[in-house]
Amino acid sequence: MSGGTLTQPPGADRTDRAETAVGYRAGRTLPLRVEFARQLKRRRTLVMGAVLALLPFVLVIAMAIGDPGSGNNQVTLMDTATASGANFAAVNLFVSAGFLLVIPVALFCGDTVASEASWSSLRYLLAAPVPRARLLWSKLTVALALSLAAMVLLPVIALAVGTAAYGWGPLQIPTGGALATGTALQRLVIVIAYIFASQLVTAGLAFWLSTRTDAPLGAVGGAVGLTIVGNVLDAVTALGHWREFLPAHWQFAWADAIQPHMEWSGMLQGTSVSVTYAVVLFALAFRGFARKDVVS
Repeated sequence: MSGGTLTQPPGADRTDRAETAVGYRAGRTLPLRVEFARQLKRRRTLVMGAVLALLPFVLVIAMAIGDPGSGNNQVTLMDTATASGANFAAVNLFVSAGFLLVIPVALFCGDTVASEASWSSLRYLLAAPVPRARLLWSKLTVALALSLAAMVLLPVIALAVGTAAYGWGPLQIPTGGALATGTALQRLVIVIAYIFASQLVTAGLAFWLSTRTDAPLGAVGGAVGLTIVGNVLDAVTALGHWREFLPAHWQFAWADAIQPHMEWSGMLQGTSVSVTYAVVLFALAFRGFARKDVVS
């Protein structure tokens, strides 16, 4: 207080002052369509999409030159890959859910904030001014949307390629019986939804790391690495029931959706574990970024 005039401290928030500017609306900063267009045009998005689109063609070639038999008397999902397009789509999800589909989730969510920091553009976004919470919500929403798109892209292309190669028909169940084509498509939608839900923990981990580092590779690699550690720990049977607290323990619970009588218990437990971890990690990301001194 000097001469009856109240002055702001040197560290006053410029965003608060900007909110008094004519026409300024915090909710209009960094629109989702702008962020989505930016991320969609990036090379890593195009490369990831190309890899997922090519996988069904690679598997068709592998099926053509390889031995379709499993080598034992037990029929597995892989043995039914050539039964129909629906079976081929299910097999593509089976071979990719454990690791390949982890990569786009970790890439889109782990690269989104850290890349801005590595380009030294993050501070300029905040000086626009884009509120920090708004920036994170926009980037997280777009990252999750691209992750879901990756998970939809693979089975859709696999279904088209499989139908062209093996015909349109019911989904043959390895344990016996079959699901009508319409029912099979509905079950595949449930499978995709569950795989997306189960990958939320990877998304949360990658996004949190992205707000903690200026190195995109560190955030992406850290999320993938810890996911692999979770898979290794799930293989340690000595942990007993403790493995049920690992998201990796439930990653193939979606197999219950392609049975004659669908079982929900495993998928519900897996979803609850993954969502719980994800909510905590997203909260840590927002809390930490709100207090972070952004200098890059």
